[in-house]
Parts: sequence; structure tokens; C-alpha cells
Amino acid sequence: MSNNTTARLAGFVYLLLVITGIYNLIYVPSQLINMQDAVATVENISNNELLFRSGIVVGILSYIIYLILPFVLFKLFQEINRDVAVMMVVLSVVSVPVSLFNMVNKVDVLTLLSHASFLSQFDMQTIQAKMMMSLNSYNNGIAVVQIFWGLWLLPFGYLTFKSGYVPRILGVCLMLGCFGYLTVFLTNMLFPKITIPSVVSKPASIGEIGTCLWLLIMGNKPIRTLEKG
Repeated sequence: MSNNTTARLAGFVYLLLVITGIYNLIYVPSQLINMQDAVATVENISNNELLFRSGIVVGILSYIIYLILPFVLFKLFQEINRDVAVMMVVLSVVSVPVSLFNMVNKVDVLTLLSHASFLSQFDMQTIQAKMMMSLNSYNNGIAVVQIFWGLWLLPFGYLTFKSGYVPRILGVCLMLGCFGYLTVFLTNMLFPKITIPSVVSKPASIGEIGTCLWLLIMGNKPIRTLEKG
């Protein structure tokens, strides 16, 4: 497989990750979940169970894709700096088991909605409280695993910056994105009353989506060659 094919493959896999991640982490929760309103959340999930289930399935798929992506990127970037490329893979892959196990909290919500006989001893308010607790535990798991979603961007951004076939600004955005993730985590843990401006997460989004599309469309054509036309 040529490096150009590898670059386009990495871009394609990355695009799948972006799409599945948006569906699982943003779209489905925005349609169903209101952490301030247990009654509405339970009703939404009950009335749209297939959508909630699809979010779980797509979420699991996204983590499988996230497991594959760093190995494709390793093949692409290993000649730039093998040690940094290995670090990129390790920091990415270590988050996958945690993310997959965290999905159990969403499966628990389905169990509470199942009307199983062993749940008959609980009244509806108790079941609602348990469902919200499971959803809150899921969000806590996401908050923790985001540490590694951020950390892997530092070596990835460095390799992108040094590659010569991805605009350096995207590599800078990826590295800034690492510190953005860490800032969000540390602020929420240490100073939960402080509101974090949305701009903190922008560099990661720009860097990841930009790099994804650049690799998919342009491959690994050297920037200087493109500038010369």
C-alpha cells in the first residue's frame, strides 16, 4: 500500500469516526436526554427506544473505529518519528476499553426500561432516579476518558506538523486541542462552578476535522508541491 493510499485510508477512517462520534455523543443525547428533567428524559427514551439503542450501537462502532485509526496513522507517520508515533497509538488505544465498558451504563438504562419482574418492587420515581444515575455515570466516564482523547492529540499534532503534507496550522490546532481537553477536565474536576468558554474546545475540532478531510482529499502530497501548482 502506497503512502498516498494510506493517507486517504486514514482520512476515510477518521471521517467515519467523526460521523459516528457526532451521532453518539451529540445528536442522540440532544434529542433524548435532559439531565435536569428526569421525567422528560425517561419519557423521551421510552418513546424513542430505537433511537437510544442506535446511539449505543453506533457508539460501540465508533470506539472500534477509534481502535483502528491510530494504527493506520502509525503506518503513515512512523517514518517521521517512530517513538512519537508509538506514543500516539498507545495514548489513543488505552482509552478504548474504558469507553466500551462505560457503554454498560447506557445498557443499564434499557434494563430499567424493560419492565422486568425483578423491577416490580421499585416505584416509577425510583426507576427514574436509577436511570438518571446510570446516565450521569456514563457522563462521568466520558469526562474521564476525555483525558486520553486529548493526550493522543499532542503526538498526533506533532507528527502532522512535521509531516510536510498536512498544513502546519492543523498540527498546531491538534496540539492546542490536547490542552483544551485537559483544561476542560481539570476545570470541571477542581472548579466545577466555573463556566468554560466554548472556544477552548475549538482547536481540537478544527484540527481533527481539518486533518481528516485533508488526508482524505489530498493524500500525502507535499505542501510545497501543491503550492508550486
